[in-house]
Amino acid sequence: MTSNGRPATRATAKRDLVRAHLLDVIEQSGPGTSLAAERDLAQELGVSRPTIRAAVEDLIRSGLLVRQHGRGTFTAPHKVTQEMTGTTTNALAVPPAEGEWSSRVISFTTAPAGHTRAARLGLALTDLVLRITRVRIVDDEPMSIESLELPAELVHGLQPRDVESGNFYRLLRDRFQITVMDAVQTLEPTVANPDQADLLDCPVYAPLLQVERTTRDTQGRTVEFAQAFYRGDRYRITSKLRFDADSG
Repeated sequence: MTSNGRPATRATAKRDLVRAHLLDVIEQSGPGTSLAAERDLAQELGVSRPTIRAAVEDLIRSGLLVRQHGRGTFTAPHKVTQEMTGTTTNALAVPPAEGEWSSRVISFTTAPAGHTRAARLGLALTDLVLRITRVRIVDDEPMSIESLELPAELVHGLQPRDVESGNFYRLLRDRFQITVMDAVQTLEPTVANPDQADLLDCPVYAPLLQVERTTRDTQGRTVEFAQAFYRGDRYRITSKLRFDADSG
């Protein structure tokens, strides 16, 4: 029994009814579809607004609905998918991600490497490093914040406008004769701090996917250290795995 004497099972059954209705709406609607107002849903389903609110909150926590302050509640947007496929060398091939990508450059500076960047890039302490921070945008929505560190000597003449669009590795190959060969990449979950939330147009503490990558070229040089933070509600990575007799 609840504190007001009503059976708890009745409240649970009503919430399950609302949840089932909302799941049908999500399945039948496209990404980013606006949800009906609480009062309209309550009237349609014959339940209280707190019951509607509780079911909606459950689905927001599950990532199936998103709330945009001042606008309403929507079905979750389509996630951009980046596929990584296995190769015969036990590495991963990286095809282009979905969507039309562009960038907004936040900073573009050159400074001596110092201890940390010298170690990352295999440089002397006084060698110059070009540091680029840009917001990656897909189909007019911010998708990630990306910071790049490059040996400045290798990309002499690179300008901010050069990294606002197009394929960065193709640019390195065509203009600077740098052909990337392989990389070590790590992925881990994190959450958005206030600065990141502002740039990505997402709530503070929203889930992010943190990606770090160290890239070498065909001459064995370390040509890039990259760190990126992708919106967890808009981006996912899929992998194709190959198993052998020792796979566990």
